[in-house]
Amino acid sequence: MENKLLTLWRYYPSGSIRVEEISETLQLSHKQTSRYLKKWDQEGWIAFTPGRGRGNVSTLQWKKDVEEVFEEEVVRLMDEEPIDESSKYLMYNWSTDSKMRLMTHFHSKLGFVKESKDKLIVPKRYPFFSIHPLEAADVMSAHLVANVFNRLVSITEEGNILPELAHSWDVSPRKLRLYLKKDVRFHDGSILTAKDVIHCLEQLRTCHHYRELWKPVERIEVKAPLIINIHYPGGCSYILPMLSMMYASIYKETKGRTLGTGCFFLEENTDSKTTLAAFKEHFQERPLLDAVEFVQVPIDFKGIYHSHIGENQTTSIEVESDSGFGIVVMNAVPGRNSQIQRKDVRDYLHWVITKNRHTLRDLDPRLTPNGKSILVGQDQGMTITEVDRPLFTEPLVIRSANHTAKTTEWLVEMFEKEGVPVDVQWFSFADTLTRQPETLNVDLFVHGEIFESNQDFSFYHFLKNGYSPLHGLFEKESHWNQLLDEYRHTPFEDWTSLNMNLENMLMKESIMIPLYYEKRYIPFSTDIMNIEIKHFGYVDFSKLWVRPEV
Repeated sequence: MENKLLTLWRYYPSGSIRVEEISETLQLSHKQTSRYLKKWDQEGWIAFTPGRGRGNVSTLQWKKDVEEVFEEEVVRLMDEEPIDESSKYLMYNWSTDSKMRLMTHFHSKLGFVKESKDKLIVPKRYPFFSIHPLEAADVMSAHLVANVFNRLVSITEEGNILPELAHSWDVSPRKLRLYLKKDVRFHDGSILTAKDVIHCLEQLRTCHHYRELWKPVERIEVKAPLIINIHYPGGCSYILPMLSMMYASIYKETKGRTLGTGCFFLEENTDSKTTLAAFKEHFQERPLLDAVEFVQVPIDFKGIYHSHIGENQTTSIEVESDSGFGIVVMNAVPGRNSQIQRKDVRDYLHWVITKNRHTLRDLDPRLTPNGKSILVGQDQGMTITEVDRPLFTEPLVIRSANHTAKTTEWLVEMFEKEGVPVDVQWFSFADTLTRQPETLNVDLFVHGEIFESNQDFSFYHFLKNGYSPLHGLFEKESHWNQLLDEYRHTPFEDWTSLNMNLENMLMKESIMIPLYYEKRYIPFSTDIMNIEIKHFGYVDFSKLWVRPEV
């Protein structure tokens, strides 16, 4: 089966055609197109009569219904082949009806599969950005990292620090001593030592995305094979919460592989399939599933987690999980020659957003308009009053990417309705993650974020880390940077008031404007048990199991 043949069927009925037009549609050269047409003629799909001379009209006569034949073949392959092999056919250029039928059939193959292993199959719409803890900046990649690697400690939503690779610790205003668990194994069977941990922490504190966070740490040393000292002579009140973050995962790099100690190990990772297999020698509880397999599906595929046992069941439950918040960032970084540097311009845009924010409900029912605070349960009590329209001497440059397209289009519509000139520039999701220079040379943009776990530390981390949309402001403006420095010497339990004060100032300056909260509702068949939401609002695979039929 060839997607090019299906595309030809979709767009060119029997009759007169020009080979040049087909070449453009199939994105082939004239010579390549002619070869394909000759091949399909010989295979009995078409009767093709070329026109005499380049550019002359040719004739095409279809002998078979390509889409019907292909659809039957794909259904057969879905029934006979491994699910990750047949998923690629969903990406073909189908008509809407055929695509819906195939997606429904494919859907029935997802979920728990009882072979020699207990396997959960999950749809993935995009390849994972990275599997390395220091580079997993998007939530999907971070979710994968959470299952493959462990951290020294973990933190609860309430702010309690729990042991993970470290079983105990002594903390003082200038030093942290960590005691590592014995006989923790990496996925290759080697034993974790203090030297392994120090290698990861040294890589972390010199990584350009996180070195500002780790600036208080001056020295890390091995005191014994399972004891580590972290020195911060000037104080670092957040040293333990910082060690609980996903990027602080402990790993081992060997022979081109990055190994973890987590409850699953990475068995395979390609664009079409990513497989996590249970690590039977995990130092904590072994997962109840043997494997979790992510398979590539179209972006518009609607997934459900279900088992093969309940394949024909209609009963399911929807599990609500937090999908984060959205903000509008006014890029008032010092040094940019832009109208957005003027507070009257920012205040006017803030007012336009405020008076139209309620219409976000019409855009997407999962969005809850929010002007109170990005901190759940908090309210800045801020009233935004109407301001005079400033003079705009040139269009405002607005950044957009696929993951913020809908809300960006909404924002543009609101501004244009008020006569604000705009110029939308599109970037890839990867470019916005890696902070390509072009993505920073804009006036404003919509940013979506989801906190990892504990809200108080996550807010500070959101502003301070190198991926932050406000990183440039805090890096180049001493006034804002001094506010962040207060966290270093404030006890962690008192951070809520610091967060509220800093957010209030950002909102008053019309630099960070809350836009919405977002929820996702994940359907699960009722025979999938022990569904727990963990990091970044995703289900904890280590706890899942499927109730068998007896």
